[in-house]
Amino acid sequence: MEIKDLVEEVIAKKNKTITDEVFLLIQKDRDFMQKYLQLVHEKGVQTVNQNIGKMVMTRYNLTPDMGRNTKPESTLIADSHQEFQ
Repeated sequence: MEIKDLVEEVIAKKNKTITDEVFLLIQKDRDFMQKYLQLVHEKGVQTVNQNIGKMVMTRYNLTPDMGRNTKPESTLIADSHQEFQ
């Protein structure tokens, strides 16, 4: 195995959970959570959550995977989120 192979494998696994991790950061930080709740109040949870997912994808230059994480750790995600490659 090459170093590159290990790193690519680890990053591929990370990409599948990155959206959930962003939501967990929001959920665990009082300031972020207050801002998130204000945005949800103003724009609706679906709009806010979809935009967070899209921005994660764009920021990290990810491509959508065909899978969905149906067991996110964050309670801010209703039931699933898009996984990325």
